[in-house]
Amino acid sequence: MTSGARGHNRRKFLGVAGGLAGAALTGWTPAFQLPAEAATLPTPPNFPGSIPLGQQAYQNWSEQIDFDAVWTATPATAADVVTLANWAHGNGYRLRAKGMQHNWSPILLPEGADASRVILVDTTAKLTGLSVTAGSPATATVQSGTSIDDLQAGLEQAGYGLLECTAPGDLTVGGVLAIGGHGSGVPATGETRPAGGAYGSLANLVHSLTAVVWNGSAYVLKTFSRTNSDIGAFLVHLGRAFVTEVTLQVIPNQRLRCQNWCDVSATDLFGPPGDTSTLDNYLTAAGRVEAIWFPFTGPPWLKVWSVSPAKPALSREIDAPYPYTFANFLTQQEADFLKEVEEGDTSGTPAFTNAEMALVGSGLITTGTWDVWGWSKNTLLYVQPTTLRIVEGGWAVLTRRADVQQVLHEFFHQYQSVLSTFQAAGEFPMNGPIEIRITGIDTTAEVAVTGAVEPLLSPVRPRPDHPEWDTCVWLDMGTLPGTPTALEFYTEMETWIWQHYSGDYAAVRPEWSKAWAHAAAGAWTDQSVITGTIPAAFRAGQPDSADWDTARTILNAYDPARVFSNPFLDVLLP
Repeated sequence: MTSGARGHNRRKFLGVAGGLAGAALTGWTPAFQLPAEAATLPTPPNFPGSIPLGQQAYQNWSEQIDFDAVWTATPATAADVVTLANWAHGNGYRLRAKGMQHNWSPILLPEGADASRVILVDTTAKLTGLSVTAGSPATATVQSGTSIDDLQAGLEQAGYGLLECTAPGDLTVGGVLAIGGHGSGVPATGETRPAGGAYGSLANLVHSLTAVVWNGSAYVLKTFSRTNSDIGAFLVHLGRAFVTEVTLQVIPNQRLRCQNWCDVSATDLFGPPGDTSTLDNYLTAAGRVEAIWFPFTGPPWLKVWSVSPAKPALSREIDAPYPYTFANFLTQQEADFLKEVEEGDTSGTPAFTNAEMALVGSGLITTGTWDVWGWSKNTLLYVQPTTLRIVEGGWAVLTRRADVQQVLHEFFHQYQSVLSTFQAAGEFPMNGPIEIRITGIDTTAEVAVTGAVEPLLSPVRPRPDHPEWDTCVWLDMGTLPGTPTALEFYTEMETWIWQHYSGDYAAVRPEWSKAWAHAAAGAWTDQSVITGTIPAAFRAGQPDSADWDTARTILNAYDPARVFSNPFLDVLLP
């Protein structure tokens, strides 16, 4: 990166850092909205008068994608979305489904795009219906603007839950499904998968969905069953479609124990296969794990969930989610370090990261949360909007269950090696954690629908040519936005990840919601990755009738005018 580019990033960070601190101290709330009559943007012509319209700012999770003013509509029903789509088609506008804005990548709106003919469609205000139907398995029919928090609460009230779930609950169901969102979990030794459970992405839970589609003369609502071959493109659609409702399979609710450990060194946890203290050992015993490790520190924060119908004697019972309150507010030390990074000084990184881990260790003790037990949502949901905002690069590595520890060991060794090279030059590009989660894949064997179709664009779609690849290792690397030399670090690591996990050993796909395709201009700018590497990753090993190009063809057929698109998606999914 040139010095001029670094200077630009630091200036951008001045605003971002202030926003991050403010959000962490006060909570994440939508930017203010002006009613149409008070707006500064040109009024969209012939806009349907029955649908509320206002001017609103838009910011993504890390506030690196920032718009001062975008038109935002608030439909009350799925029929309103149809009305909006037909209006947009007739007037040369585009619609973007807006949920909780908890996303890094530019699949909603890319930074710097012309938003003058864009309408954001707020799904969170009214498209929030939820009903649960008993059965084997039970199902939940839920509108796309419903939050994961509300979905989980509604399921618990009815006696049901999810086998695994995203850590944040301030996500919409529609947003999670659009990017192949996931939790962490594979079967533990001796564990029987409950009916309605799936170990891959949440998209694999879908039995049917309803989307707004072009029928040849107008946009209409169309419901796709899981056996309809076209549904494969809609299950994970990257914002290239507008889904209004889904029916998901769910499981009888489970009691989970979550033990939190900070006493196993990173070199042991991510050590070579066969060692006694590896993450693989915890995975075998419990099935559900997450490791959070800050650079320049010793032991990671290791979270281990296990199914536990009765409360273990040493566990503390919790009756609400988000028990780790110490991780969900901004400390003075974090605020001070934000200012240092803002000024281009990252020399305090080792002290900062060690303070972060010290906060975890002391926080688990002072809040009594090192060993908690309760209904599934209360241990699975733990990241709140007030947590410190970071950017994250993310990739999914498909491999054999037996090779998980090898994947982790090689990644950790490479991360440490590259980090040491930067450190030797007096540079500290990474000040956030690496986060490791392990899931299964989106096999249709776990879908309670005979003849179910696979999600074509899911990062964890199976590879027919490698049926032994039954597991996904999610590699996420975080740092504060605007950190000097972080882009160079991400670029070097991403290049290695794509090249290293290949052949008969493993395969890589992007984690859609995170940062990827790094180049000198930033994340999501490497055109060779966007137009070559990524499509190839979704073609490899797949039949020609159900691959990347098939998904593009289906999405284009149901939205030929590209009402549900943006300039970035026009390149990624032309």
